[in-house]
Amino acid sequence: MTRTASRRTLLAGAATLPFAPTLRPAAAQTAATPGAPAAAGTVRGVSREGLARLGTVLAREATPERNTYPGCVAAIARFGEVVHLEAYGHQDAARTRPMPKDAIFLQASMTKPITSVAAMMLVEEGRMKLMDPIGQWLPELRDLKVEIRREGQPAELVAPARQPTVQDLLRHTAGFVYSTSAPSQRIKDLYNEHGIEARGVSVTGDEMLRRLGTIPLAWQPGTQFHYSICTDVLGLLVERVAGQRLDTIIAERITGPLGMRDTAWFVTPDKRARVAEALDADPLKASMWRSYRIEQDLRAESYLKGGAGMVSTAADYVRFAQMIADGGVFEGRRLLSPAAVRLMLSNHTAGMGGSPVASTGPGYGFGLGFAVRLADGMAVVPGSPGDAMWAGAWGTVFTIDRAEGLVAVLMTQGPSTRTHSRMLFKALVYGAIVESARNGNG
Repeated sequence: MTRTASRRTLLAGAATLPFAPTLRPAAAQTAATPGAPAAAGTVRGVSREGLARLGTVLAREATPERNTYPGCVAAIARFGEVVHLEAYGHQDAARTRPMPKDAIFLQASMTKPITSVAAMMLVEEGRMKLMDPIGQWLPELRDLKVEIRREGQPAELVAPARQPTVQDLLRHTAGFVYSTSAPSQRIKDLYNEHGIEARGVSVTGDEMLRRLGTIPLAWQPGTQFHYSICTDVLGLLVERVAGQRLDTIIAERITGPLGMRDTAWFVTPDKRARVAEALDADPLKASMWRSYRIEQDLRAESYLKGGAGMVSTAADYVRFAQMIADGGVFEGRRLLSPAAVRLMLSNHTAGMGGSPVASTGPGYGFGLGFAVRLADGMAVVPGSPGDAMWAGAWGTVFTIDRAEGLVAVLMTQGPSTRTHSRMLFKALVYGAIVESARNGNG
């Protein structure tokens, strides 16, 4: 089988149940339980023994002794072929149902790269430019002020040196925040009082923007990376530019063409039995569940969060990530140009304050919707210069390493342990690669 034909077959099969027949037989036999014997040899330069070790560790993390999460699903592709797609542990908090490979997970911030791709599609079509002030499309945000804070002095409000741009939304440099990380009590209180993030309350897009326009920015636009509601605002901007609701745009342009059948903002009744749970003991579970409301169709009363609201499966998300890894094309259908993908996976925050270290660990900058590795060294997990990643607060994470021909996706629902699980997963994935594409040998 040629690489192209094999890629088409295996990735197409990854979205269809049952999964096992679509995988290379040796990869499908990878150990999924602790202590199972490892298979010899490699598949696409990935050690079967390494994949078995990965399975053993991920299964161990799901045990009551470790209590990292009830269970997880891991998907790994190399050179476009799915070499590993396995489920470990249990789907439910009570550990009564084994985790299925098609389990549905709350994506939280792994929604952001998808919305960012939709925005770049509109840029490619000439319908907006990265340098456009967002007030051109969102007049509610034309008269923003900036809060200036100096130690020992009262904060003051000043006019921005320039308006936030579309690029600022994509790279989190517009001056917006999340209330939990606001640099001042005033901004935090205003975000919460106005329900800007729609956490458990309903706010229409127009009303959210009107309220946001009355709240000062935390920094001058283009000076500080600060992880924020920027992508939620971007989603509303995309709606204005395209003249369609965000879920329609995403379905027509991204999830539909990619065959991402289980990726959406709401879980329909027929799929609810597949939703994975976090442990009841996780201190973040209850409040986060109230915020996300994935079992309610709130489109008539609340805006769709372009930065946080979607659900998906490992098989679905690996298709999206593979499209990015292949320069914007999937199964012969082009979604983005190679130039747009290169731009998105370049660092756009050089010389600014702040960094995505809380999500990525050290050594990463931020592009347009993706964190990007700056160089060899500095980081606390393996990778390649230019590798791209992002993660979600519920415990999901992906890595795209174009130099290694690698796509890896981990789906868990373990919000309090998410940093541990995402770093552990990445170390295990790279530990299984024994034939490096970067230097042509192991």
